Formats: sequence, structure tokens, C-alpha cells
Amino acid sequence: MDPLRKAVGERLRAARGERGLSLGALATAAEVGKGSLSEIENGTRNPTLSTLYTLANALDLPLSQLLADRPGAEVASPGIVARLLETTTDDDGTVEVYALSLTPGATHVSAAHGPGVVEHLLVTRGAARVGRTGSEADLGVGQQVEWVSDVEHSYRALGDRTAEAVLVIRSAAAGRG
Repeated sequence: MDPLRKAVGERLRAARGERGLSLGALATAAEVGKGSLSEIENGTRNPTLSTLYTLANALDLPLSQLLADRPGAEVASPGIVARLLETTTDDDGTVEVYALSLTPGATHVSAAHGPGVVEHLLVTRGAARVGRTGSEADLGVGQQVEWVSDVEHSYRALGDRTAEAVLVIRSAAAGRG
């Protein structure tokens, strides 16, 4: 069994248990199939980035916590690969740092995150269109943008080259949103 999948499953099951949620209740809240959720918790299914974000949002957790705070952990969905570089948590909240790779021709749409979550993105190669749906920014190398990610937002490489970026996500501590 893949060690990351196993760690994700263990963290997911523990977080669900801490909140007193049944498998069915979390599946319903995250709009994920109960069978799929069971397979993820048992480490037999490789979840996509979108699925992990949906589960993290339903549990009110930073994604990095489900990734077991393991630098180098990589998750993907069509059009995007995210590799965790760093995560820090203190009384003010959590800061997650990811390296993103965006595939040309695909748009990754991310569901809204919780209150107080802010994303900062800096393009390091290529060009990308990113941000809140309807208010996206077109960025080239060295350009950056930030947005409150409490609504649907997206990431897309522009042109025919892969775009690379550094994404920093700040989540406020519970009660500080």
C-alpha cells in the first residue's frame, strides 16, 4: 500500500471520528460516494486533489493536514498537480505552501474553501489565469495575485506550455475567520 494513501486514510478517519461523523454523514456533506470514501479511508483508492479538498472543506481542515503534513506529498486532478512544500500551524491558523503545475488546455475548478482562507499565487514559469470565478487574473512569470477563496475559483495554464507556480494558502484558526 502506498504510504501517502495510507496516511491520508488514517488522517481522514481520525478527523471524521473526532467530529463524531459517520462515514455516510461525511460522504453526504462532501458529496462523495460512501464507497469511495471508505476506499480512501482504507488506503485502497487514490483520491484526486478535488476530492481531498472537498473532504478537507467538509471537515473544516487545511488540505495539508489530510496529507499528513508531509513535504513532497503530491496530489493531482485533471489539469493540475500540487506538491506540498511546507506547512506551519500556530494559534493564528495554518499556512500551506504548494508547487503547482498546470497543464495546457485544462481548467481546474476548486470549490469554495472556508471563511478566512486566502490564496496567494506567484507564477514561476509560463502563464496562467487564476482566481475567483468571474474575476480571474492573467499572470506571467514573476507576477502574483491573491484572493479570498471562499467562493469557487480556478487555475488554467495559458498558451500551449505548462505553467508552474507557488501557491500559499492561509487559513485562519477556528473562530478567527
